[in-house]
Amino acid sequence: MFPKRLQQKLDDRKANNALRSLKNQNNLIDFSSNDYLGFSNKESIYESAHKYLKDHKLAQNGATGSRLLSGNHPMYQILENVLANFHNCESALVFNSGYSANVGFFSCVPQRDDVVLYDEYSHASIRDGISMGNAKAYKFRHNDLEHLSEMLKRVQHDNVIYVVTESVFSMDGDSPDLKKLSELCKTHNAFLVIDEAHAVGVFGNQGEGLVQNLNLEHDVFARIVTFGKALGCHGAAVLGSEQLKQYLVNFSRSFIYTTALAPHTLATVQSAYSELMSTGERQQLLQNIVHFKNNVLNNNLQDIFIESHSAIHCCVISGNNNVKEIAEKLQIQGFDVKPILSPTVPQGQERLRFCLHSYNSEKEIANVLSLLATFVLSEANSVRQI
Repeated sequence: MFPKRLQQKLDDRKANNALRSLKNQNNLIDFSSNDYLGFSNKESIYESAHKYLKDHKLAQNGATGSRLLSGNHPMYQILENVLANFHNCESALVFNSGYSANVGFFSCVPQRDDVVLYDEYSHASIRDGISMGNAKAYKFRHNDLEHLSEMLKRVQHDNVIYVVTESVFSMDGDSPDLKKLSELCKTHNAFLVIDEAHAVGVFGNQGEGLVQNLNLEHDVFARIVTFGKALGCHGAAVLGSEQLKQYLVNFSRSFIYTTALAPHTLATVQSAYSELMSTGERQQLLQNIVHFKNNVLNNNLQDIFIESHSAIHCCVISGNNNVKEIAEKLQIQGFDVKPILSPTVPQGQERLRFCLHSYNSEKEIANVLSLLATFVLSEANSVRQI
């Protein structure tokens, strides 16, 4: 037995060719993972974490409980100090994942009668956290600061205003004008919150993220950084003041009511940050981004790509069937490029999402875009013939 309403929802997904399923890892050339610097497979990080645990006699498989009970082992304080120093902030609080951090923050920080203004393309974890809280929430048009300014003027009478965005958007790869956004928030006394999940490890002198790269860290109320993207690990942290950390420890349910991370996870994150400060992979990634953008132009694909300077580049191909078909053709040719389907993105804005890495070769980049151009041209000719 299975509830009919649930089965109908699954059937609707199948009918729209949008049914999600779990697939095994493959050996294709990686243009889909978030492992931008290749840290997830870097032996030096693994060995450094292992050595640290042995040297400090932290041979422990699990945390044994939440941090407020028995799980607040010494590695937490060490890592949070590393994060605060590296990201030039007063304090850091580690969460079990980026989803957990966003849900935990947005469900408890904005209060009843406060207002949250969030970019319409904000990540699901941000929107889920907002929906779990009691504040009034309104979305503004994607990266449209004029629209945001109009909304800020309308809500000036409310108690506290939070403005929420991402420094790099995961489904577009683009970024807002953070300097203008910061000035706008100052003008209207709004608290600015920025998710840096896809910027850390990519932007900044040592991969600190876009906020620090623009010297805006003291103008931002809170930053969310994650370790599962460029750092190749697991977990996340909220960066901000010591008062914010104390508040989250007392009121963030996703922090309070979950088993803490194991020491090995935190030692791996610490080792990844050490690697980030000394590695050459980030420079190679930046070169690959430039090479990719040049090949987009060389193949006359610029009209279907969303403008991006990050490691994420998206090619809009309308329709779930169309974008899945081209993705499958690229996969057959050995390139792991994933389609992003509606309803994850708006209908008509389905896309191929190319994630670039330090370990992608120039030849691989040139070949995948040449194939894409061939498939897109073939698709266009088929439509014209119909």
